[in-house]
Amino acid sequence: MAGTIGGIVGFGTSIMLMPALMLVFGPRQAVPIMAVASIMANASRAAAWWREIDWRATLAYSATGVPAAALGAHTLMVLPPGIVEAVLGVFFIAMIPLRRWMASKQWRLGLAHMAVVGAAVGFLTGIVASTGPLNTPFFLMHGLVKGAFLGTEALSSLALFVSKVVTFRELGALPVEVISQGVIVGSSLVAGAFIAKRYVKQIDADRFRLLMDGLLLVAGAVMLWAAAG
Repeated sequence: MAGTIGGIVGFGTSIMLMPALMLVFGPRQAVPIMAVASIMANASRAAAWWREIDWRATLAYSATGVPAAALGAHTLMVLPPGIVEAVLGVFFIAMIPLRRWMASKQWRLGLAHMAVVGAAVGFLTGIVASTGPLNTPFFLMHGLVKGAFLGTEALSSLALFVSKVVTFRELGALPVEVISQGVIVGSSLVAGAFIAKRYVKQIDADRFRLLMDGLLLVAGAVMLWAAAG
C-alpha cells in the first residue's frame, strides 16, 4: 500500500512505514532500514518513468545533493531530530501558498536553483527518514508534473539515499542484518511504482498539482505532530 501511494504522489512511503519500523526495530535501526528500502522504492519509480526523466535537472540536483547527504548522515548522530522535524513541518505547509504565488508570477526554477535545492535537501535527507515532501514544490516549480516529476524526483532521491546508505555503512550503522531487513521491506515497495503508473496517467496536470498541495499540508501536520511527540 505504501509503495503504491508513494508511486502515485512521489513521496509518503517513509512517512507511512516509519512508525511500524520504529515499533518493530526501534528508532536507531529503523532509519538505516528505511534508507535501504528507499533505494529500492526510488529505483522502481525511476524505472517506471524512465522515458520521462529530466536528466539535466537530475544531474544538477544530485551533484550537490550527494555530498550533502553524506554530511547530513554524519550530523544525524549529534543533532536532536525533533527540531529538524518541526522546522520541516512548518516549511511544508508554508510552501503551499508560496508555490502558488510563484506559479501565478510564472516563476520557474532553473538548473542553478536545482543545484542549491539539492545541497539543502541532501543535507536534510542524511538527518531525517523522509524529505520527499520537501522536494515536491521545487520539482514542480522546475516545470515537472506527473511522470516527469515522479521519475526525475525518484532518480534524484535515489542518488541521495545511496550516499546516505554508504555513509551509514562506513559509520558501522549498517550491518548485514540491517541491509537484509531493508531489502525485505524494499521488495514490497517495488511493485507499487508500477501499480501506480496507470493511475497517474489518468490525472490531469492541474489536479496533480492540487493533490501535491494537499499532501504537503498532511506531511507538514505529521511532521509537527512527530516533533511534538
